[in-house]
Amino acid sequence: MHIRMKRLKLSLVTLIIISTATIFTSCETDIDVTAEWKDITVAYGILNQNDTAHYLKINKAFLGDGNSLVYAQNADSSSYFNNLEVTLTEVALNGSTRVVNFDTVHIANKDEGVFYAPKQVVYKSDFKVPTNLKDQNYRYDLRILNKITGKEVTSSTYLVKDFDITTPRYGQPTIDFLSDDNLTVKWRTAKDGRRYDVFIRFWFQEVFNTTDTTDRYIDWKLGSAKSKTLNGGEEMVLLYQPTALYDICKSLIPHKDGREDEVTARLTNKVEYTIIASGDALNTYLEVNGPSSGISQDRPEYSNIDNGLGLFSCRYNKFISIAVGAQTEARFIEMGTLKFVDKLGN
Repeated sequence: MHIRMKRLKLSLVTLIIISTATIFTSCETDIDVTAEWKDITVAYGILNQNDTAHYLKINKAFLGDGNSLVYAQNADSSSYFNNLEVTLTEVALNGSTRVVNFDTVHIANKDEGVFYAPKQVVYKSDFKVPTNLKDQNYRYDLRILNKITGKEVTSSTYLVKDFDITTPRYGQPTIDFLSDDNLTVKWRTAKDGRRYDVFIRFWFQEVFNTTDTTDRYIDWKLGSAKSKTLNGGEEMVLLYQPTALYDICKSLIPHKDGREDEVTARLTNKVEYTIIASGDALNTYLEVNGPSSGISQDRPEYSNIDNGLGLFSCRYNKFISIAVGAQTEARFIEMGTLKFVDKLGN
């Protein structure tokens, strides 16, 4: 007898891409591979008020005789299809509620792997988070009802509230990456936010065959920080070395698929200082599934899905956009290797 669970994590930044990741079992749920089959629901969802379309990935664990890799290639082994009723109830502090329904949709861009591809079923709802999110501190209650068996799977999350980035400052017209001394990113934590991943997104344009121009970016992760509480308002600081940008660009900008010879020029554009604030449950998930620093590779188990497995949490993206300064543009041009040219000459 073999058992294999679909290991998927749903990042809802845009459907973060619908991306796959490791699934873990909860502390109070043990799976006996010799036991009789039972329905085990595996659900992943991350709510983000930046989005207007929200997605959930819901599957079932499967058990059968023979090779589990064969079962994984069969959609019937892990998909509920239309047999679920999926709702999200928005509960405000003043007692008002709103029920949002999720419908099945098919996506067709899943990469090939252990599980069936390229099509898969996800659950989608188009709704907007109210503008008075901070005042009412809405709670979102997930309910997954199996219409065949009557089984209910539930979870809840609050949303990460808005917060302020204080350095660099809003309205700053340009920025240069010239100093060998450390610079800082500063912000005040958000209510219900625990983990903060800080990036610099460098935007530039690529010219192909002297005529076709496309926008492109690379992400430079500066680091992560965690707040002491979920109350918000805590001052946070992260240091970075600005001239490291050039080595990052040398590594990430050149195309690795043979297209680099087609690039005739590049033009600097802007940088976005981006902070992704994650909820408490999502932070725990990332910690549990992060690289192990000890000798033992056994990992603790975590799930915040009641009567099932998986993760239901939240995150919020905040960024400041600043144009790349003339001195930084000149330094890229002097490097020569990345094909940057003076924007004024194009």
